[in-house]
Amino acid sequence: MRIAIDAMGGDHAPELIVKGALAAAEEWPDTELLLVGNQAAIEPFLGDKKPANVQLCHADDVIGADDEPVRAVRRKKSASMVVAGQLVKDKEADAMLSAGNTGALMATGLLVVGRMEGIERPALAPMMPTMDDVGVLALDLGANMDAKPEHLRQYAIMGSIYRSKVHGMKEPRVGLLNVGTEAKKGNETTKIAYELLEQAPIHFIGNVEARDVLTRNCDVLICDGFAGNIMLKAMEGAAGTIFSSLKDAFGQSMMTKLAAAIMLPRLRQLRKKMDYKEHGGAPLLGLNGLVVKCHGSSDVVAVKNAVRQARVAIQGKLTDSISAEINRK
Repeated sequence: MRIAIDAMGGDHAPELIVKGALAAAEEWPDTELLLVGNQAAIEPFLGDKKPANVQLCHADDVIGADDEPVRAVRRKKSASMVVAGQLVKDKEADAMLSAGNTGALMATGLLVVGRMEGIERPALAPMMPTMDDVGVLALDLGANMDAKPEHLRQYAIMGSIYRSKVHGMKEPRVGLLNVGTEAKKGNETTKIAYELLEQAPIHFIGNVEARDVLTRNCDVLICDGFAGNIMLKAMEGAAGTIFSSLKDAFGQSMMTKLAAAIMLPRLRQLRKKMDYKEHGGAPLLGLNGLVVKCHGSSDVVAVKNAVRQARVAIQGKLTDSISAEINRK
């Protein structure tokens, strides 16, 4: 299999992106990795002995964090992200990864890779951490701010197939994010979506509340991108504030510093649970090829885990499975 990596996208590109790709190349020698980007910028980080399964694909331009997504994708045809997307479209790569501009990657997926037949809105589907380390696949968490009930039904089908094919779950529980667990709760969109999800070929368990997500009240969480992104940012902010407060509290005296030394291993485990790097990236589900959005601050570990994630999805024929279910008569 071949995976294209946008080597110029992300806060730490190209250095950590390239080093992450090299770590993945060593771990999985059967996978060919295509580093897409400015060759002169990439080569210094390859070292003296470039692995045989790592290839360079030169791209002159870069889409920056401040670029307007659709305009950039249309005008910067030689940007690393766009070139990587074209490789997927042309079947020269089985998947692409990028830690770059999220909006631009969404535009690349739609305008370059192409939307899957039968899918109205592709969805961004990151893994949210849970206390049991299993995680919850949540979609959509930011690709589309507004969603119709039918879009939520499609998200549920795609998410269920993803958990089955990539994570090996036989019957993933699908929950609809809402303000209460009762069937009649919510706005008009969620009320209609509830009825559609009851009829969908999934294991729908009903409405779920955000306060229970970290204890894995479902395996697939369905929501529109607006509510989902607010929930995600609120959880990230709460986690950051808690860890910062703990650090301040443990540093106040000799006694608290001793307590910190005792608690340190457990706190590190807890922090690891909340670490995005452990999950790799978030797939954009509903496209004609596999596109994975890595966190903008991705480091070597995150890139390597994103490659692992893409490998499993390719081996499980994720895209074909979603297409077959969505278009099943």
